[in-house]
Amino acid sequence: MTITDPMVETLAAHRAATTASRRVGVYSVCSAHPWVLAAAVLQAREDGTAALIEATSNQVDQDGGYTGMRPADFRDLVLGVAREHGLPTDRVVLGGDHLGPNVWRGLGAEAAMAKAEVLVASYVEAGFTKIHLDTSMACAGEDAPLPDRVVAERAARLARAAEAAAGPGAHRLGYVIGTEVPVPGGAHETIDSLAPTTPEAARTTIEEHREAFAAAGLHDAWQRVLALVVQPGVEFDHQRVFDYDPAAVGELRSVVEGTPLVFEAHSTDYQLRSGLRALVEDHWAVLKVGPGLTFALREALFALAAIEDELVPADRRSGLVEVVEAVMLEEPRWWSGYYEGEADAERLARRYSYSDRMRYYWPNPTIHAAQDRLVANLSHAGIPLPLLSAHLPAQYERVRRGELAVDPQALVVDRVRDVLRDYAAACGTCATLG
Repeated sequence: MTITDPMVETLAAHRAATTASRRVGVYSVCSAHPWVLAAAVLQAREDGTAALIEATSNQVDQDGGYTGMRPADFRDLVLGVAREHGLPTDRVVLGGDHLGPNVWRGLGAEAAMAKAEVLVASYVEAGFTKIHLDTSMACAGEDAPLPDRVVAERAARLARAAEAAAGPGAHRLGYVIGTEVPVPGGAHETIDSLAPTTPEAARTTIEEHREAFAAAGLHDAWQRVLALVVQPGVEFDHQRVFDYDPAAVGELRSVVEGTPLVFEAHSTDYQLRSGLRALVEDHWAVLKVGPGLTFALREALFALAAIEDELVPADRRSGLVEVVEAVMLEEPRWWSGYYEGEADAERLARRYSYSDRMRYYWPNPTIHAAQDRLVANLSHAGIPLPLLSAHLPAQYERVRRGELAVDPQALVVDRVRDVLRDYAAACGTCATLG
């Protein structure tokens, strides 16, 4: 069995299903937070499935990205979490998201693409096997949007770099094409309206890439293209979620029928379980989630901070909420330009926005120290069940049923798993729905 088999087998089962209700899917966890990774691993272990975990090009690259991790570092982090929580490493699939010239688009196209080739090769050499080729962004001196043919030719160029880096192991690679989604990191603006990709645009993307791969001599690689990214009309901004409407996609859902492809849906965070299930039934067999997971992590940590306020003297508290706010004000680069309005509106967005720019700050040493103090304080004080019920009611119920320990980290991880339980149920892979 190769490392991609669990994912590939599920996508094959999706294509083989005779009715929409029998279609299955996979969900992709896009996060570098160790507790989010633990949630993904524990959910996969319970469900008997693979954990598909992806790094994004601005998060992890050959120079370290904003996390400071190179692809091999991210791989080691994920596999270490899997081993710690008892998930066999052959049930971990690593993916690279938006791999292309995005980080270097301020350079000319040739210089940016040369950097992107090194990026893709570094992911493949580190053992990543699900490779999203994203060359849709214009580089310095180019008009946007780029012609479809240029995008496809650049994608084929990166596929060639991936194949060369993989060598004899190239058969393990699976590619994702198409990019009708916001740039990595999320949209900068409030979204007023959202239109699904047209069937014609989707067919053009497939055909242009097919021709570009053929022209590059990448016939075998084309046979391993797994999915097409298109916009199904789902998205979120700071305060609003665009829910999936099957009626709005019309003929689009039929574009991949009878082909070896499925759709991949980005920005599915905050969709209802019913919407996620409908996406899978309509051939969006790969569902990606990222900010929604760290949003749940923040909810749980802030809930624990509220419990701490009730139990711990003021001079010994972590002050986690206040510490996070202070650091975000001192270092505004990750939220400034995304959140607009008066001071109070910016404050609420920093703490509660769906776009969750706070996720960039959890590795900060000052914040991490406050988090550690919060955990230590509550571990020492103990969390009374009535307080747990008031602030984390779903976790309270699991504690009462004997399914979950009253441990601060375990409570946070389980809150993140609440999100993943919806995805697992929508994909038809959830062992339990509790």
